[in-house]
Amino acid sequence: MSLTANDVKKIAHLARLGIEESQIEHYAQDLSKVLDLMTQMSQTNTQDVKPMAHPLDQIQRLRPDSVSETNQRDNFQAIAPQTEAGLYLVPKVIE
Repeated sequence: MSLTANDVKKIAHLARLGIEESQIEHYAQDLSKVLDLMTQMSQTNTQDVKPMAHPLDQIQRLRPDSVSETNQRDNFQAIAPQTEAGLYLVPKVIE
């Protein structure tokens, strides 16, 4: 698909882009190449291709889920303005 200078001007107007007049032909060529690539990709047969979450076959390295800090809730609640039954009391912000 080949875009004209008028097509690029219309696209730039719709996208609210400021393009210099001297660059319009360059943009027309680049956008035409992108559209040609999209056309070529849409014609590719993907019938037997399985969807993938990631293009590389890698395994996520996870750290062990272990406690590394001591429980300091009582210390933190001792300096809090208001607590009740182990919870922090805060002012109501939504009516």
